[in-house]
Amino acid sequence: MNPAFTTLDAVVLVAYVTGIVALGAILGGRQRTARDYFLGGRGLPWWAICFSVVATETSALTVISLPATAYSSDFWFLQLALGYIAGRIAVAAVLLPRYFRGEQSTAYAFLETRFGPSVRRFASVIFMVTRALADSVRIFAAAIPIQLITGVPYWQAIAVAGVVTLAYTYIGGLRAVVWIDVIQMFLYLFAGLATLVMLARLVPGGLGAVLEAANSAGRLRVLHPGGGLRGFADPAWLFTGLIGGAFLSMASHGVDHLIVQRLLAARSLGEARRAVVVSGVVVFVQFALFLVVGAGLFTYYGGQTFATPDEIFPRFIVEGLPPGLSGLVVAGILAAMMSTVSSSLNSLASAATIDVWAPLRGRADDDAWLLATGRRFTIGWAVVLVGGAILFQLVQQGTPVVVIALQIASFTYGGLLGGFLLGIVSQRADQAAALTGMGIAIVAMGVLWAGQQFGWIPRIVDTLWFALLGSGITLIAGVAHTRLRRRSAA
Repeated sequence: MNPAFTTLDAVVLVAYVTGIVALGAILGGRQRTARDYFLGGRGLPWWAICFSVVATETSALTVISLPATAYSSDFWFLQLALGYIAGRIAVAAVLLPRYFRGEQSTAYAFLETRFGPSVRRFASVIFMVTRALADSVRIFAAAIPIQLITGVPYWQAIAVAGVVTLAYTYIGGLRAVVWIDVIQMFLYLFAGLATLVMLARLVPGGLGAVLEAANSAGRLRVLHPGGGLRGFADPAWLFTGLIGGAFLSMASHGVDHLIVQRLLAARSLGEARRAVVVSGVVVFVQFALFLVVGAGLFTYYGGQTFATPDEIFPRFIVEGLPPGLSGLVVAGILAAMMSTVSSSLNSLASAATIDVWAPLRGRADDDAWLLATGRRFTIGWAVVLVGGAILFQLVQQGTPVVVIALQIASFTYGGLLGGFLLGIVSQRADQAAALTGMGIAIVAMGVLWAGQQFGWIPRIVDTLWFALLGSGITLIAGVAHTRLRRRSAA
């Protein structure tokens, strides 16, 4: 145990961990049907879904890295947050109405209705592989600041988070996940606010002095309008944030079952729309909070250079916060980590059960079997995520396998989004066209990513543009495939 992490801090952290299991079981209630387990009975209020969406997309990496971004750069991330809002509006207008036609249980049911079962299974498998890899390494990455602050070994932090999260997810299903997400979101936001208050007290002149010093150093700049053609490789370019971020948000919130599952749990289309759009505004505020924390850290440390930017916030938690509050902030980081785990477990179990296993077994209408199978898949995916996260500690941070896992969604999102858009804009495209377009896009974006990552080609485009590029390739390839087949049949 890190000596700076006191007994009081440990008591606060243990109280949070034990309390959250009991609370999750109570809030989740009894799960009688698969609809209860996977969709909360379609009776969750929009505001709870909104906060759950925010908590789900906020990993511990976000909580740690946003202050580091402001410390080493500026507030350019707010441009990306504006793009996220635009993408969510597009999801509410274009995709959600199609999801609320009939009784769709997963994001990929639309693809089966439009193209056939093979496209649905293909998209669902892509989602599961992407989510399992990306979230395993996110869980491991979240254990890094917890280990630095508390001294607890990586595997213990990962195992505790996994077991605790599995307990309330297994018992309470999506309803428990959503309500605990709401609590966890407010916990890590409170941790951010408490840190900001402490910084204002520690820096002479308070918050005003903090912001004045950060502004003088250029840390409060938001807009980066310049760039030209080179701007496509710059994540801080205005149009990378607004356009690339919008398409990324359309993919992550419109075709990733991790988020769509929550929207399907809303009482109506109107409430789902309200939840997804307002979540974008909440994310903007959340980004602003943690960026201001980063500006405060810059003033507090006087622009001191650190070994890695992500070391800055954890170091302040140990050095600058009083006993008890340090434990609460660590609980906030753990909350973001657990939200990632719980959301992944339920959505992965849902996709595996409903999209893949039930149709293969011919038991799509057997509700008792679906509920029991969904719970078994929840346990199985917990083993995969926790085991994968523990294995990642054997790989040095920054090596390609870790980078691949963190960025894998960037080159699969475009193909998935493109498949949905192809089904909407082209009435003639069939199952073969969709599979061809999606497959070509995923391979093409993977090659582009690898080429830039390993230096085979110059860095010409940032990964924030990949959702737009991938969906465009899917559309072009899918439409071309349809026309070629029609010509050959003529």
